Amino acid sequence: MPHALCVEQHAFIIFAKKTMEFSWYEFVLLPLLIFFARIADQSVGTLRLIFLARGIKFWVPILGFCEVIIWLLAVGQILNDLTNWVAIIAYGAGFAAGNLIGMWIDEKLMIGTLIVRVIPKFDTADLIADLSSKDFGVTVSDASGARGPVKIIMSIIKRKDLSAFVEIVHKHNPNAFYTVEDVKSASDGVFRTSKRKSIFSFNSRIGK
Repeated sequence: MPHALCVEQHAFIIFAKKTMEFSWYEFVLLPLLIFFARIADQSVGTLRLIFLARGIKFWVPILGFCEVIIWLLAVGQILNDLTNWVAIIAYGAGFAAGNLIGMWIDEKLMIGTLIVRVIPKFDTADLIADLSSKDFGVTVSDASGARGPVKIIMSIIKRKDLSAFVEIVHKHNPNAFYTVEDVKSASDGVFRTSKRKSIFSFNSRIGK
């Protein structure tokens, strides 16, 4: 009897260890893998859509390929066990985090071209001269506003130059009204030269 009891206890210990190992994988390791895989594929997907909207076509199919492969791996794990609510929550959380990280990466890359329209409240001569001296291409036109005649300064710039452009505007016209929009493509314009070349620069359709 003592020997049989020891055998039963040993078998129970082995079973308990296997159960604990399985639970650790199912409720901790697997959800973490799904979470990070979802972050990866959604970040790539967000960048793919941003690049597509900005006309950077070379990277779109490459990012799409990576996105689908990672997504299939993550979804495959979910479909294996739809009762694992921890994995399902990890899937949704990874989707949400992936969107945020994708937008954060886009902001850090500073890829693309913008059109900036400025309506100054003061004399524009010094502002235009300063922008031109900093190699910003500037187009000025007369317009009529709610309070009378105004001038509109328009410039197409690289996204990475936006801070420098706005700083010059605020220097001469602290309360100037301006708008910023994305530009998909442009050509034959005047753009600031950059010493650093981006890996995405050869895909741009922006003329110099």
